Amino acid sequence: MPRLSIRLPLAAALAAALNLQAHADSVTDWNLRAGEIVAESRLGTPPAVRVMALVQTAVLEAVSSLPAAARGSAAAVDAAVAAAHRSTLLPAQQATIEAAYQAALRATAESPAKALGLAAGERAATAVLAERADDGAAAAESYRPHAAAGAYVPTALPAVPQWPQRRPWLMNTAAQFRPAPPPSLASEAWVRDYNEVKSLGGRASKRRSAEQTEVARFWEYSLPAIYHGVVRSVATQPGRDPLRNARLFATVAQAMDDAMISVFDAKYHHAFWRPGTAIRNADLDNNPATEREASWAPLIDVPLHPEYPSAHSILASAVGTILEAEIGSEALPALSTTSPTAKGATRRWTHTDEFVREVADARIWGGLHYRFSTEAGEAMGRQIGRMAADRGLRPAH
Repeated sequence: MPRLSIRLPLAAALAAALNLQAHADSVTDWNLRAGEIVAESRLGTPPAVRVMALVQTAVLEAVSSLPAAARGSAAAVDAAVAAAHRSTLLPAQQATIEAAYQAALRATAESPAKALGLAAGERAATAVLAERADDGAAAAESYRPHAAAGAYVPTALPAVPQWPQRRPWLMNTAAQFRPAPPPSLASEAWVRDYNEVKSLGGRASKRRSAEQTEVARFWEYSLPAIYHGVVRSVATQPGRDPLRNARLFATVAQAMDDAMISVFDAKYHHAFWRPGTAIRNADLDNNPATEREASWAPLIDVPLHPEYPSAHSILASAVGTILEAEIGSEALPALSTTSPTAKGATRRWTHTDEFVREVADARIWGGLHYRFSTEAGEAMGRQIGRMAADRGLRPAH
């Protein structure tokens, strides 16, 4: 089975989504709904990214498995997409999913095409869930805190230490794109990037501008919906069809999940300290150019996993690389997305490079990452994005 062809409160947001006119097609509309449902589930980012990969892969398989004639039938496509979502989204959100599913079905009269689509969606979901059931996501974590006997350490366990053991969608191994170690603590790069984040990323920073603070808050959000919103900027363009959009969303979703596997492999392998740890302990790095600040704290709350590389940067770079490949010689539409951590504000970019650069800057301005970590994440994301685009993007037939 080929890998790409295997396969606000939610109530208010979902009601609004159900009442919206279709942005492009049911593939795109359901992508919006799925992102809201996943957000309401309160999953962490890596598991949420995995769920969206399962969902979008099932959607692609459902639509592509329809007979060619049926792909031109809105009834067949809409039913296939709805059924694929119903069976792959989270069981804990079943009541909300069922309501969305039934609303979608009521919009289409009973017909052989509708029945064909429902069967295709259910088959696709079953196949994808079976194929990915043993991908390692459910493995027991066995993280061992670093501590001397008898010494207290913070007791919150880090996020998904088992993720490097997962089976990727596209990569050969989790370590395929593992970057070189971060710069030496004696290097100029360490001094430069340490002082940048110390100056701009602190909660009490006087050098960070109001706009930089807004950008940092915007990208505090990390669930899949903020990235899929950028993808919908392309998917909603005129002249696209459901199969092409299904391929695009599946390619992006699988690349994002592989990016999470890859970045957590690197994070737990290198186990590099966060700025908040480094700045409070700068007297321990034996570098006179990095001065300690005893009460320094980052603007944004720190995720519970090691620092290097930046997960946001690998995701943004993978998404941007795929969108560039998808558009090719066509004019890139204006990219945009919204963020719950910025009170629903929308940000826009005219090129993928601007989008990727903003994400990197945001993580530094938020006090979470060093510049070299965002650069490493971007390089990893480009490699994963190119691989995903080469394998997953095909002209719609």
